[in-house]
Amino acid sequence: MTKESEQWGVRLKQARVAAGLSQKSLGIEAGIDQFVASTRINRYELGVHKPDLLTAKNLAKALGVPVAFFYADEDEIADLIYRYSKAKPSVQQKIQSLLSDTPGPLPV
Repeated sequence: MTKESEQWGVRLKQARVAAGLSQKSLGIEAGIDQFVASTRINRYELGVHKPDLLTAKNLAKALGVPVAFFYADEDEIADLIYRYSKAKPSVQQKIQSLLSDTPGPLPV
């Protein structure tokens, strides 16, 4: 089990608990067969397995979070991604305005 798998699993569990979903219901909403949904989510949360990108996208959609939340290198960035995704549009606009003077990546 890698540190990345553990971190991924912790974030999945945080988002699932915040959404008020059981492991089984999350798995089913993400398109995982109902007979293995609970076990698969449990394995992901424990860091035993890491889902492929399509499954990760389906889990993120079911939880209403950007898939980037699961893959952020730093916990602080993951927290910002999560909070931003849950903020009201007016709050998101304020955040964008605050950051508008910060240089972004150069166009390619």
